[in-house]
Amino acid sequence: MFNMKKIIISLLVIATIGMAWYLIKSYKEEAIYRNPAFSSGNGRLEATEINIAAKLAGKIEEVLVDEGDYVKAGQTLVQMQTNTLVAELEQANAQIKVKEAELEQAKAQVEVEEAALAAAKSTLAAAVSTMNNAKSRYDRSKELLEKDVTSRQTFENDEALYQSACADVDTAKANIQSVEAAIISDKAAVQKAEAAILAAKADADRIQADIDDSTLTAPLDGRIQYRIAEVGEVLSSGGRVLNLVDLTDVYLTFFVPEEVAGQIALGADARIVLDAMDDVAIPASISYVASVAQFTPKSVETRVEREKLMFRVKAKISAELLKQYVEYVKTGIPGVAWVRLDDKEPWPDFLLTPKEKGLIPPVAEKTAETNGTAAQ
Repeated sequence: MFNMKKIIISLLVIATIGMAWYLIKSYKEEAIYRNPAFSSGNGRLEATEINIAAKLAGKIEEVLVDEGDYVKAGQTLVQMQTNTLVAELEQANAQIKVKEAELEQAKAQVEVEEAALAAAKSTLAAAVSTMNNAKSRYDRSKELLEKDVTSRQTFENDEALYQSACADVDTAKANIQSVEAAIISDKAAVQKAEAAILAAKADADRIQADIDDSTLTAPLDGRIQYRIAEVGEVLSSGGRVLNLVDLTDVYLTFFVPEEVAGQIALGADARIVLDAMDDVAIPASISYVASVAQFTPKSVETRVEREKLMFRVKAKISAELLKQYVEYVKTGIPGVAWVRLDDKEPWPDFLLTPKEKGLIPPVAEKTAETNGTAAQ
């Protein structure tokens, strides 16, 4: 009987000590909620989502990824049908060759006309020389006629030759003007052909760009969240095929009262504790504080009502940290975001990061086991 009493007393002492330890631990953990240097809010992990969509209307020929796949920037995700565009490109390239042939023909015509111009100028020079000789004979015959040294017939013959030479000069000049006009026209044809080539090449480049855009690639590293369309479906312009999550832009959105929102600075130190990993505090920083209240009551005349004014805040995880554990990042996980309003106040133990505790996060341990290397 005495031994039984001793056992009961021992159990009561142990229970009392355990209860006291639990109460002390709970009091310490709850103390942060009463500390004005900290504020918290519930939320879920979110990430920037990007829709992989078709630029042009068309049929899906191939989808190369599945939901949940991790993809790299530049990786081919979807191939749209391009046979019509390829045919258009071949036609455009053929048109370029036709325009290039027309350009060569126009240039050759310019060369012919320039040669004709040179000949016309030579003809003019010869005609001027002949005219000058004829004028000299005419002037001499006129002078001799006045002295009655030569016959009138000779004078009239020389006069006719001079007039004929003048006519030849006028004809040569007119021919030069005609050839020069033809050269201007031919050069205009060259410019027109060059412009036509540029237009044809621009059309070919546009078609090639459409062909390139028919291969949908990942704009950044991320994970495929949804397959919205499947092979064989015909999409309109802008039709979505996949939904991609940017795993380097992950944040937790939470809400705080107006009096707290006014104390939060952009870039302020924060911690995120997820329900799935409640023993690990993830370092973050405040990247956004709403300038307008999200919950606005009908009346804000009393302090109680004013406290209902809640402002949206984002605690963002650094891209460098996310890249180290990108394979483990998942969105939609609930958790709590803590923000430090006073930089002088130290973080409590349960909000210290594994690095601050001098520990390796469990995720890093798994990564080290997988890769056979020490986690950094």
